Amino acid sequence: MNQVLADTKFEGRLPIDQIVDDLVQEGLALPDEARLAKAVAKGGEHRAKHALIFIAERNIAAESGQKLTVDFLTQWLADRVDLPYHRIDPLKVDVPSVTSVVSYAYAARFCILPIKVTETSVTFAVAEPFVREWEQELENILRKQIVRVFSSPDQIQRYLTEFYSLSRSVRSASEDGAHAVPSGVQNLEQLVELGRAGGLDANDQHVVNIVDWLLQYAFDQRASDIHLEPRREHGSVRFRIDGVLHNVYEIPAAVMAAVTSRIKIVGRMDVAEKRRPQDGRLKTRDQNGREVELRLSTMPTAFGEKLVMRIFNPDVLVKTATQLGFSRAENDVWQELVDHPHGIVLVTGPTGSGKTTTLYSTLKQVAVPEVNVSTIEDPIELVMNEFNQMQVQPNIGLDFASGIRTLLRQDPDIIMVGEIRDIETAEMATQAALTGHLVLSTLHTNDAPSAITRLLELGVPSYLINATLLGVVAQRLARTLCPHCRAPTALEPGMWRDLVRPWSSKAPSQANVPVGCLECRNTGYMGRTGIYEIFKFSPLIRSLVKDQSDIADIRRAAVQEGMKPLRLSGAQKVAAGVTSVDEVLRVTPPPTGA
Repeated sequence: MNQVLADTKFEGRLPIDQIVDDLVQEGLALPDEARLAKAVAKGGEHRAKHALIFIAERNIAAESGQKLTVDFLTQWLADRVDLPYHRIDPLKVDVPSVTSVVSYAYAARFCILPIKVTETSVTFAVAEPFVREWEQELENILRKQIVRVFSSPDQIQRYLTEFYSLSRSVRSASEDGAHAVPSGVQNLEQLVELGRAGGLDANDQHVVNIVDWLLQYAFDQRASDIHLEPRREHGSVRFRIDGVLHNVYEIPAAVMAAVTSRIKIVGRMDVAEKRRPQDGRLKTRDQNGREVELRLSTMPTAFGEKLVMRIFNPDVLVKTATQLGFSRAENDVWQELVDHPHGIVLVTGPTGSGKTTTLYSTLKQVAVPEVNVSTIEDPIELVMNEFNQMQVQPNIGLDFASGIRTLLRQDPDIIMVGEIRDIETAEMATQAALTGHLVLSTLHTNDAPSAITRLLELGVPSYLINATLLGVVAQRLARTLCPHCRAPTALEPGMWRDLVRPWSSKAPSQANVPVGCLECRNTGYMGRTGIYEIFKFSPLIRSLVKDQSDIADIRRAAVQEGMKPLRLSGAQKVAAGVTSVDEVLRVTPPPTGA
């Protein structure tokens, strides 16, 4: 095949026979299955399909174990057609600019997709490298150099439809709202043109299409949050993926306002109220039909309402101990804490550190039919069938303290309090623990021993802390290294000392470092794992907890009793090759003594 495909005079669609023959020759395809595939191809079945898609569907792979997927065939074929392989990353494509280069009909006709536009060139992803009559034609029209890269046909077909559909919806919505004057307080610099009224309807089909695309796109990209941020002339759409924000799209200001209104409608929020922050929630389904909940929050800004949607996917939010990142020893201690019949267990950490995931995963595990699990939350993060969940509603006097008081009359075994914020909630939580209930809750502290200081500052007497507190878990989320591109390297002793100081820990000879590849968008990371500091309340610790406790003494005693500080736990993840030194240093607080 090399000679045929290297012939610059060759034109037309990729030759199935020649590709199949080369796969057999290289031991990648079974001869009998290959002959059958060629016979079917001659019957004309492949004409409606791209050659690589047809071959992938025929299941002609040899017994070597390499599956002939479309993506593998594209990479395998790339050097044979003398084109660089390119996996399309939709987050790195400026959709408005690329869709303005050629029409959808023209791009679909030649199975090409513009993916990058500069002042001097346009890069096209192609699936038929020998169909080239469009190339010279576009060079003459655009007066720019045409650069071709080879991409899988299924990616081109998918994003061809998505990009142009989205662009068409945004353009149509912009035209509908071109002369609209948004109602209410939208923009501190709003230019009001006299004699023009009206607005872009949030139920306009184009707006509905944009919202549908936005949600499905976020699910597909593993986003945890969607940010819709209004600016002076346009709105910015950003996704948080693995804890890092990525720019996704820029939408005209009028369309952004309509998109925000549409989401507020489906989230049962007050569309007319744009001056005050609001909270809402909605439930939808992803592309696989699984239910996904989103928590909505709006905030008035200088240029309109900013909307953040936090995505709660049950498959992501509820995890096993291994998926959470607990080591076997950490999981044994955690299980010992939550197996107590009564007492308080606290999970601490900043916003976005995974506290909710840890609590929900634990409650899911302990919520057996013989146990009554009740929660009081603000808001309810994820509706679960196994729990009795109540939401705080300050407007009617239902706060955490009164909610716990109500739950105590509901014959509970385990109570989860969303957050201990004030002395009333802390007193009711300790009262619940004293009366024979297991209470799980959260606090915002930098490390686990600081939870004692926080409770004392709230006004909880030291004797109540000693009588009820079982343990505290502080946690952080660290990005895990991409399994496709991580690479081992010699670990400098100085880096290890910086990581574990002031504690002693044997340094590994090497550690994995991020490299970057197509799978991880050249970040070097994919997914996140938990780093934990488990502080078990021992008799020695209880003897140190007084109304005027020295937190340094408590922290030092906790380490002596076996508590691994956050950075030391992170160092173990580094030694295991899960994450990098830089990532652990980024997400964990510096040591405050040992």
